[in-house]
Amino acid sequence: MALDKILSIGGKPGLYKLLTQTRSGFVGESLLDGKRVTVGMRSNVSVLSEIAIYTLEEEVPLREVFQKIKEKEDGKKTSISHKAEKIELEEYFFEILPNYDEDRVYGSDIKKIIQWYNILIDNNISDFVTEEDTEEETTSVASAEEE
Repeated sequence: MALDKILSIGGKPGLYKLLTQTRSGFVGESLLDGKRVTVGMRSNVSVLSEIAIYTLEEEVPLREVFQKIKEKEDGKKTSISHKAEKIELEEYFFEILPNYDEDRVYGSDIKKIIQWYNILIDNNISDFVTEEDTEEETTSVASAEEE
């Protein structure tokens, strides 16, 4: 399942899988307990594929951050809990994304990212790199070889 079908709903814990759209919003299913919720258009909803993390140079898509965590953890859950101390979370995140913008990425953001990653892994959702990313890497490798 792609990250464009996974939602974070403001005021509700965890992540939700988009099931269907309705006239007044949509129906989502919790990845934590499988319960379904109806969400109106006025709710604060974020699609994971649209979220990016600030770095000193650019914004890095969340899927790339998840991929880096997956590579560090060999596809398993994180070695650190999202409930760890702020300094531990920041040290862990610095290993994943060394150039993240410490002024704009808060401890609460890091907690969410780690928690979301673990929820996705628990639900066997670990294909974070899209076909486009793979094509871009192949193209950049090919053009580097040509030089």
